[in-house]
Amino acid sequence: MSEPLILDAGRVKPGTRALVTGGGSGIGRAIADALRAAGADVLVCDIDASTGPDIVSDIADDDAVDQLFKAVDRKFGGLEVLVNNVGVAGPAGLVDEIDAGAFDEVIRVNVGGTFRVTARAVPFLRASGGGLIVNIASTAGIFPYPYRSPYVAAKWAIVGLGRSWAMELGADNIRVNVVCPGSVGGPRMDQVIEREAAVTGVNPSSLRRGYEEQVSMRRFMDAADVAGAVVYMASPAGRHVSGQVLSIDGATESLRSS
Repeated sequence: MSEPLILDAGRVKPGTRALVTGGGSGIGRAIADALRAAGADVLVCDIDASTGPDIVSDIADDDAVDQLFKAVDRKFGGLEVLVNNVGVAGPAGLVDEIDAGAFDEVIRVNVGGTFRVTARAVPFLRASGGGLIVNIASTAGIFPYPYRSPYVAAKWAIVGLGRSWAMELGADNIRVNVVCPGSVGGPRMDQVIEREAAVTGVNPSSLRRGYEEQVSMRRFMDAADVAGAVVYMASPAGRHVSGQVLSIDGATESLRSS
């Protein structure tokens, strides 16, 4: 009787080369750290130089993306993993209150940036014999989310792009998945609550409780929870996981917080 196939879910193949966008802080940094701990070589880009990325880049700008992939080529000479983590939260408000320019900026960065980086990464992944793309979306990409229509539009788009790219690229042995985090505790979530409080007039403490009560587990999550899912997808155990939308959120019931 043959030995059972046991695939490691906590380590990546030695020599795996990964690019994490928006990896200077928050979820992106947690993902980069987790991939390194799992054995990957990681290049981090971020628009904020103060976060200490390997390369400062505005991924929504064509010239900046060109420079980013020149850096990938110099450092790695190839690529097996791309994590599209860059995203801006954008404004909060009713649809008739949100500035059109602010709406366009959220789409430019979140959707346009994800598209540009992926388009440049795919030839690298093909040349490596395949690989993995992970789009970091949000539960706002699968649930309605009042007062946040620019963010919702971007995240629903990122989910759709991920599922479509999985269909396009599967024959090239390139897997594409989407991770939808729920509410992650930290400064960014604090800012989201403050903006929503300003729009709705609801006390921030009440809004915080509302966000906690949106999920069955009744608590915020940690960025490390998202990072663990990405490591699994990049590991041998995730070798046939593609076209999936995975919520890491404690079971979201609603995104209405008040």
